[in-house]
This record gives sequence, structure tokens and C-alpha cells, in this order.
Amino acid sequence: MRSTPGTEAFPAHTPAAAQIFTTVLSHGPLTRSDMAGRAGLSAAAVTKAVRPLMEAGYLVEDAGDEARPSLGRPANPVRVDGGRALFIGVKITGNEIIAVLTDLCCRIRVARHVPLDDREPKAVLASVAALAQELLAEADGFGVRVQGLGVAVSGDVDRAAGEVRFSPFLEWRDLPLAELMEMTTGLPVTVDNDVRALTVAEQWFGAGVGLSDFAVVTVGAGIGCGLVVHGKVVSGAYGVAGEIGHVVIDPTGPPCHCGNRGCAEAIAADPAIVAAVREATRLPVADAAQAVDLARRGDPGAREVYARAGEAIGRAIATVANLMGPQRVIISGEGLAAYDLFAEQIRDAFTASAFGTAAQCDLLTRPLPFDEWARGAAATAIQSFISGPTRGQG
Repeated sequence: MRSTPGTEAFPAHTPAAAQIFTTVLSHGPLTRSDMAGRAGLSAAAVTKAVRPLMEAGYLVEDAGDEARPSLGRPANPVRVDGGRALFIGVKITGNEIIAVLTDLCCRIRVARHVPLDDREPKAVLASVAALAQELLAEADGFGVRVQGLGVAVSGDVDRAAGEVRFSPFLEWRDLPLAELMEMTTGLPVTVDNDVRALTVAEQWFGAGVGLSDFAVVTVGAGIGCGLVVHGKVVSGAYGVAGEIGHVVIDPTGPPCHCGNRGCAEAIAADPAIVAAVREATRLPVADAAQAVDLARRGDPGAREVYARAGEAIGRAIATVANLMGPQRVIISGEGLAAYDLFAEQIRDAFTASAFGTAAQCDLLTRPLPFDEWARGAAATAIQSFISGPTRGQG
């Protein structure tokens, strides 16, 4: 992320320095010896990387009586000073904007929610700019600068270009969102797919810390998947990867907005479930909460719909396990509110469809509120701040 007036450049001038900092950010506090072991670097390389980060106040040394001497090198643990910089994360849904102010360790300091009544880009930009100004005022109260803004949007998002190619829930196409946001907020902006952003947060600060290969599967308004392979979040050659919502589960199934039939999303996403429950029960079911209520009260038609959704999700997760062999799949999203209605079917379908040792993959359910999705957007801003500018470079 390039610096703009009012922001500063991060003092990690080499890939090794950025690697050391992210290692301490995710795993710290760490001694210099621990850093060297985790990063696979020499003691001299660690010392060279740590010095400017400590001089600039991004890393601090915890001196304690329990620290052990270590042949000339300090053995005191080193940690990230989370209060050294602040970041804004914004998650845009089809009907709401969620914004958070986080510190450098991605801990939420302030959260704001506003309804989204108009999905036109101009109106959304104005709402986000107003939220950003509120959070910048909050940051002034902390006496710390905001160094970047991350925005998470569903759909096909090109992070490197800062462009939303297609967002079905917002009905946006080919929108240079990062550039427009920078013009309206004055901050460096990172735009990414919402599930990928959540995956970055899980990798650096959540249930994916320390794992080289894992996936995040989200269930709710859509079915999404973020992938981490060999320690890297996968974006794909063209900015699209992990779209398991559009894995065809039943070729004769319901039509999907992508143009195919029987996609996992067309069977197991909340809108699909609501439509199917409405058809099965012949009742005017308005939303997912009503569908869940019917199923929990034992309506056989509603329960069958959730059973079928669970099977579709389990088979989609097995596809991920068979293709990439992750250590863990983290299942999240607002659809987990109904998890008790299809948990058994997810597990059974996953076990039946996973090949061989792929079935050993740990399935972890992790309900997260939308604030956490906005936190994911902040995590991408932190990532960009540490790694330096990428947008516009070829």
C-alpha cells in the first residue's frame, strides 16, 4: 500500500523484514532466536530486520526478570506494538455497511453499522466516506494515525487492480473501487473479495495461525471459499479462486444466478433455502429466520430442505479437501445460525465424498459476526501496509 499525505511508509525495506514482522504479528511475543527458527533466517538477518522496526516503534522488547541470557543477543521477547498504527475495515453487504477501526494487531477498537438503502456506487461511496470520517475522528482520540482502509465486497474482485469486476449482490460491474475510495477518503485503499479478506484475518490472527494449508468456507447469502496453500492466500491467475459455491452438485437442480443448474449456492445459500422452504411448505416464508423456525418446529418439508443443503455443503467441502488436502477447513458465515439443522448431513456427506486421507481434514465451525468480516477488510489493509504497494505495478 503506497503512502498518501498523512500516512507513513512502513520501515520494512526488505522481504526478510516484512517476513519477520508478520511472524511476530501472528505468533509473538517471540525471542530473536524464535524468530530465526520460524522464519528460517540467520541470527544476523533477524537482527538487521528487527532494528529499524524497533527504532520506528513497531516492535517493542519486553524486558523481564525471567528472560534468559543468550550469548550476546538479547533473549527478551519482542512483540508488535498494536497501538502504533490504526486501520479501517469496511464490509459492504447487499443491505448494510459495517466499518471497524482496528489497531495494528487487528483488534477492533470501534465498530459502526449503517443500513444500505441505495446500492448505486455513488451513494455507497458517500456512505463509506462518512463512516471513514467518523472513524478518523475516533482515531484522533487515540492520538494515532490511520494508515490504510480495507474494503471487502462479495464477488469477482481484482485486488491488484483495485477493481470490482462483478458483485452480484450489489449489481456492480467493472468498478475501480479502490481509486474512487482513495479520492473520497484520502487514505490508501485495498479492495478484496470478502471471503479472501476473512481468510487473511484467519491466517494472521485467527484459526489459521500456524497452518500452511487451510480453507475458509462461508455459508449464508452465498457459498464462498478462501484458500491458503503453502502459506499463501490463493487469488488465482485471474483473481478468482475457491468458488465452490459454483461447483455443480446436482445437474438437474435449481437454476443458479451464474447460469448453471444445481450449484452448491443454488441449493444451500440462504436465498435458495428460503425459496425451497416456501415451495415445500406452501407457506409465505419471508426470510432465513422464518425458514429456520419452521424447521426447528419439525416441519418435514423445511427439515428436508436443510438436510439437502447440508449434503450440498458437505460435498462442496469434500471437493476442497480432495483438491488441496488442507489441514483444516473453517466453516463460518451467517448461515451457521442453522447449523444444528444440517450439521449431521455436512459431516456425513463430507466423509462419504472425501477421498482417502483427505477425510482426516479438521472441520472447525467458527460463527463470526459481520464485524469480523469488516475486520478481515482491515487485515488486508494491514497486509498492504506491511508488504508495500502492488496496485498499478506490472
